[in-house]
Amino acid sequence: MKNSDLLKIAADYSGPIYVYDAEKIAYQYQRLFSAFKNIKSLRLNYAAKALSNISILKYINSLGAGLDTVSIQEVLLGIKSGFEPEKIIFTPNGVSINEIEEASNLGVQINIDNLSILEQFGSKNPDVPVCVRINPHVMAGGNSKISVGHIDSKFGISIHQIPHLIRIVENTKMNINGIHMHTGSDILDIDVFLYATEILFETAKKFKNLNFIDFGSGFKVPYKTGDIETNIEELGEKLTLKFNSFCKDYNRKLTLVFEPGKFLVSEAGYFITKVNAVKQTTSTVFAQIESGFNHLLRPMLYGSYHEILNLSNPNGKKRFYSIVGYICETDTFGSNRKISEITEDDYLVFKNAGAYCHSMASNYNSRLRPAEILWINDKAELIRKEETFNDLINNQIILDFKTI
Repeated sequence: MKNSDLLKIAADYSGPIYVYDAEKIAYQYQRLFSAFKNIKSLRLNYAAKALSNISILKYINSLGAGLDTVSIQEVLLGIKSGFEPEKIIFTPNGVSINEIEEASNLGVQINIDNLSILEQFGSKNPDVPVCVRINPHVMAGGNSKISVGHIDSKFGISIHQIPHLIRIVENTKMNINGIHMHTGSDILDIDVFLYATEILFETAKKFKNLNFIDFGSGFKVPYKTGDIETNIEELGEKLTLKFNSFCKDYNRKLTLVFEPGKFLVSEAGYFITKVNAVKQTTSTVFAQIESGFNHLLRPMLYGSYHEILNLSNPNGKKRFYSIVGYICETDTFGSNRKISEITEDDYLVFKNAGAYCHSMASNYNSRLRPAEILWINDKAELIRKEETFNDLINNQIILDFKTI
């Protein structure tokens, strides 16, 4: 997308707005598919939690993807978006056996990461195919907040508990048809990730009727010019050799599965908001925007970096600004960023706003969640309206204290 396209969208719609570039999503999907072109059976299950707008799900479904879900609501969204149940995998954590059975009854692939829940489910539903999520005790992702494969993680069944896992499977006579892991987001070292895959292969050998091995995702995307990213092409070459060799030894054709979320939609997303005021203090120049961590939480929650540009004055003289929001908390999006000179009513754009941005938005401070636009075929299509005050209070029950 061009900056002029984003600026026109900002002018056409009031309030902060998210914009997603369909062409970029398709490019990333094809790039990942091409990296593993020598895998005979490959499935890319989009991680719905990254960006769960129904129109986005429908578009990704049209590309040929499956869907990775973590809640019964995401399962229902997937089905409503047109995904066939058999192309949806349900990978929850910490949910009740009731929610897992509800998802199973809808016909989706179940993925369980808890020995107790596995035994309960297997005892009642021995004929239902189940995938098991393994914790390889490998920290292949970024910082501890986004790495989920380490020894202290709440996710997965420890590799040291494999004997217990096998005992449950033998006692219940349940059908294990898949093995899964997810080491975390922002994978930097391919060799560490490949080490984790060796652990998963060793685990897979203990099960004789697998249909697929799911390696999760967490591929790092660049957040600024020159930023490092996961070398997908190198990973494709190395893991393809290992996977095809394993299938030959296993004597069975298996499907290789990934569950990309951020990789598909992060770079496709832009968040646009207006500048309310420029405030000079004794040490800092603040650009105060018409937004806050109620709309974009990642910088405050994870310390994540989003490049910020001045759409209204892209070629102006650069100055240092701290970009802050209107929430009654410390909501700093970027400190002392060098940005083209900012004045009130300028539009700023935050890049890499496709993943875990709108999907983590809230109504904190009773603020309204923003609209969403899909840029497709050189047109801006509205895919979510901006909330109204009535949306904010719609589910609230207003008591009449005179009658209580």
